[in-house]
Amino acid sequence: MKDTPEAKLRQISPALDFLAGTVAGMAAVVVGYPFDTVKVRFQSPQIASKYRSTLHAILTIIREERMRGLYRGIAAPLAGAPPLNGLVFSSYRSLLRAQLDDDQATPTLTQVNLAGAGTGIICSLITTPAELVKIHQQTLVRSAYSAVTLSDRDVILHIWRTHGLRGFYRGITATALRDIGYGAYFAAYEATLRYWPRPHASLPEQHSTCNKEVELTPAPHPWLALLTAGGMAGIAGWIVTFPFDVVKTRVQSTPANAPNKLYRSTWSTIIASYRAEGVGVFFRGLAPTLIRAIPVNMVTFATFEAVIHLCS
Repeated sequence: MKDTPEAKLRQISPALDFLAGTVAGMAAVVVGYPFDTVKVRFQSPQIASKYRSTLHAILTIIREERMRGLYRGIAAPLAGAPPLNGLVFSSYRSLLRAQLDDDQATPTLTQVNLAGAGTGIICSLITTPAELVKIHQQTLVRSAYSAVTLSDRDVILHIWRTHGLRGFYRGITATALRDIGYGAYFAAYEATLRYWPRPHASLPEQHSTCNKEVELTPAPHPWLALLTAGGMAGIAGWIVTFPFDVVKTRVQSTPANAPNKLYRSTWSTIIASYRAEGVGVFFRGLAPTLIRAIPVNMVTFATFEAVIHLCS
């Protein structure tokens, strides 16, 4: 069986996957965080009516809170997201290998989907506390000259003192349901690359049997293919699970001891949101999310592939 480029990549060590994913995660956070702030504010029922559109939200936040308003709360994801991204890629590859009898076998898209979904469930154990802190920060609306400050440490200590360890896992069900979208995420990436037309490597001056085999080996994917596949992955992953992201935000942005019991659990949040605002509420904030998803995931996969190829 030929040692194809795809097979070689599947033989990469989990440590290298983790390193490449971590570096890619750092780049993705910096590029996409402002759009994530806008998305969270659209989804929060307390302040959603303040903004009319994605552009209006960005301009309003900059006017009232300066640029730092778009990056408020970035410390938690910048500390947690890069290693989490490393865990995503290393877990995905491990779960993919577990389904294959041979490291050089090509996985089906169903196997890719299952590996991605399993990865999302595993990572939700880390994602839930990190996003809870981030959402508490992002939903604070303050003026640029306000003396009131609330650091990530303040938020963490408040949650710990008020609710203990259990408080950090508020919204974990909705988070896990959302993160199952990693299945569609990786499947879209793989499918785009598999159907992308590639020229074959060739040696024009030699025609031995060995070289004929080389001629049939596909050339590595061009950067345009990797960038396109990354953008498609981001769009597919969010479209499939965005309603659960809305539910997660509503659960996590509502204090656990709030008198309003409508947003206490995943199911009660779904029912209350639908009754109050209709089915459209589950796609609120989708526009800035998709705008963000394309460049962020282009950067994520391009950086990941660059580190993998550089180190291997």
